[in-house]
Amino acid sequence: MRADWWAEAVVYQVYVRSFADSDGDGVGDLAGVRSRLGYLELLGVDALWLSPVYPSPGVDHGYDVSDPRDVDPLFGTLDDFDGLLADARAHGLRVVIDLVPNHTSDQHEWFRAAVSAAPGSPERARYHFRREPNNWQSVFGGPAWTRVAPEDPEYYLHLFTPGQPDLNWANPEVREDLEKTLRFWCDRGVDGVRIDVAHGLAKADGLPDDPRQPGWTVLEQDTPDPRFDQDGVHEVHRAIRGVLDQYPGRMAIGEVTVRDDARWSAYVRPDELHLAFHFGLLHCPFDAEEIRACIDRTLLAAGSAPAVWTIANHDNPRPPTRYGSLERARAMALIALALPGTAYLYNGEELGLPDVELPAAVAREPGGREGCRVPLPWEGKGPGYGFTSGEPWLPMPESYGALTAADQLEDPDSTLSLYRQALELRQRHPAFRGDRVEWFGAPDGCLAFRRVGTTLVCALNAGTRPVPLPPGDVLLTSGPLTDCGDLPPDTAAWLA
Repeated sequence: MRADWWAEAVVYQVYVRSFADSDGDGVGDLAGVRSRLGYLELLGVDALWLSPVYPSPGVDHGYDVSDPRDVDPLFGTLDDFDGLLADARAHGLRVVIDLVPNHTSDQHEWFRAAVSAAPGSPERARYHFRREPNNWQSVFGGPAWTRVAPEDPEYYLHLFTPGQPDLNWANPEVREDLEKTLRFWCDRGVDGVRIDVAHGLAKADGLPDDPRQPGWTVLEQDTPDPRFDQDGVHEVHRAIRGVLDQYPGRMAIGEVTVRDDARWSAYVRPDELHLAFHFGLLHCPFDAEEIRACIDRTLLAAGSAPAVWTIANHDNPRPPTRYGSLERARAMALIALALPGTAYLYNGEELGLPDVELPAAVAREPGGREGCRVPLPWEGKGPGYGFTSGEPWLPMPESYGALTAADQLEDPDSTLSLYRQALELRQRHPAFRGDRVEWFGAPDGCLAFRRVGTTLVCALNAGTRPVPLPPGDVLLTSGPLTDCGDLPPDTAAWLA
């Protein structure tokens, strides 16, 4: 297998607590993931990316890490992790883990020591403490500063929840600890890391006030954001790359949310991240012109690095909900999987799962994102649908009974069957080569492109009327063609 295996891989994001529960407590775990590796091999993916399984109070579902070099008992043990790695190898799968270097939990031993220490102490120097907070806002809303205690003169910075204090990346101890964490997991055999908030890690010098008005979000204004995407972040990524380069075949992919493509491109320079999420396609509406523009922008920004394509993750509404129909979601899946580069799938995407409208009483995390995190229906009936023998940590709707993996495996027209066929073609058909795309003329509301140097053509009808297909032999369609062989609205096709 090629050393840069990630360049054309299909990676499957496993949101561990919602994937498969082995012990009946209603929460997914590592043993549950291990039990479903055969399914992932059958699906045809190359690797799995695990959401955080570190010890955590769970304020932000594991993205508040109290120990980055262990496994939370909720998910299992380090032995369970090692067993999962070994079994993944046996199934031909690589394993990528989530890394959370921007902040720790407020229960991390460092932060506990910091709040017990005096202002100006070395313990506090690992984080951002100050007597006069600036005007920065948390990503989840409200001030990004919390007072340590009523009798303490200092506040600490948290760009997310108060349970997630930001680390001070100007402190050499912070960098040394991350390098220790990287070596810990690489020595165990992981194949890569996904870096959470990769555009964070460096704050504007002196922590100046934000010149923008309160109420914005990260991408709403062109004015530079002093909280994110500071030039100093690239030094951190070069240090991370320096460690990973000592482990052949390891890669880093970053979650990068920045103002413009030129800023984004800096993260995938040859000595920084191997890959970065661009998120353009994820946020693009179902509109042919906008999809085409997004594809062009993403490929241009990636430059010599592989582009990364995804239409779903744990922070955004699921595709059938976001696009307004399952037909559109299936069509967009074929667009993403036809493009050159790396594709990331989110667990349940291959089942065509919609978002679930949850009662307010069960919401457990900031951001209102749990509708896309409801556990997967594997087989049988509720309340657990094969995910758990107990009560699932989020309620699973009755509609999931018609979407189980077991039933879809038996249905050649199911969304799961569509994904299996698409992944097999992507892996085995010679047309899926070439790192650029060439656009064809297409009717209004439609698009068509070819992988340069190959015979693969991908066509999408995002209009309102059926249109003729481009010339070629049909390999796969996201839905049935019309009786006269035309491409219906909300449908995509692969031809060779």
